[in-house]
Amino acid sequence: MPRVFRKKKTSKETIISAARSIKLLILDVDGVLTDGSIILDNLGNELKSFHVRDGHGIKMLMNAGIRVAIITGRQSKVVDIRAGELGIRDVFQKCYDKTRAYRELAHRYSLDDSEIAYVGDDIVDIPLLEKCGLPVAVADAEEEVKACALLTTRRAGGRGAVRELCDLLLHAKALKKDSASGNAQT
Repeated sequence: MPRVFRKKKTSKETIISAARSIKLLILDVDGVLTDGSIILDNLGNELKSFHVRDGHGIKMLMNAGIRVAIITGRQSKVVDIRAGELGIRDVFQKCYDKTRAYRELAHRYSLDDSEIAYVGDDIVDIPLLEKCGLPVAVADAEEEVKACALLTTRRAGGRGAVRELCDLLLHAKALKKDSASGNAQT
């Protein structure tokens, strides 16, 4: 029989309060920035599908002064390409100890845990979700992950979940209008 994980009910005010403090958003890739599919062609090239609105949300956050980083357990040239397109400089791939990368980012930018948000979808993300100030699970995350999250998005990973969070962070900080300008490619 599967284990049942119950999430505590969180008020909207608690989530908004946590969101106001965020200075760094850390994202997992597979299942968060993508739908979790890994497509391999006949030559062994890896393909991933990214949602354009997630990219635009990331750009708006960065334009508003909120840093964005990626920590992923897999290694993929596609992730480097996408991060480069979006201007994300802090990319940790083939990262089996995500906590180590998290600590490095917190130290590099002199941030407390309360100033960091993390988005995950699977059990390897739980240590970071338990550490950060705004733990977020995508809608189709594992139940154990949702139980650790302060917020679960309405949208699935790779289907606008990141944009949903970006919009929440910008609204909480009253930065939405200021950061939306520009025609940056997403």
